[in-house]
Amino acid sequence: MLIRSEIGVDAAGIDTLLRRCFDTGKEADLVTQLREDGLLTLGMVATDDEGQVLGYAAFSPVTLNGEDNQWVGLAPLAVDESVRSQGIARQLVYEGLDTLNEFGYAAVVVMGDPAWFGPLGFEPAARHQLHCRFPGAEAAFQVYKLADGAFSDAEGQIDFARPFTGA
Repeated sequence: MLIRSEIGVDAAGIDTLLRRCFDTGKEADLVTQLREDGLLTLGMVATDDEGQVLGYAAFSPVTLNGEDNQWVGLAPLAVDESVRSQGIARQLVYEGLDTLNEFGYAAVVVMGDPAWFGPLGFEPAARHQLHCRFPGAEAAFQVYKLADGAFSDAEGQIDFARPFTGA
């Protein structure tokens, strides 16, 4: 399994994977819209020896109180059912975090299961007085610090890129 940044020829495979992994086409449509709007900060793919996309993690910009603080959101994250439980999702996230760190990003936010993301180093966003617009999301809304001081004087509302809200 090869974990790398996505390239243009991966788009169709990513779309197919997302449509297989989720009940609706919303995640696939979201990634397409992020890509078309130039809002896909980073896409990480896991491919087999033939180049078939079997895993994907997308990172896109988020704002804090309407300002760009070099933070990104992680969504969606998907791994093909045929290769689940092999640590591929974890590898996608770690490689993405390393790449974002190298590019100078300060923090990553995610909406996900704390039992899964916690061991990767994510922590509750509420611990830093950070919240999002999605009601009832307090437990699932988490942050990961890439840069020292990322959470200094950082409190308030995190907003995901426009394609997430359909606005």
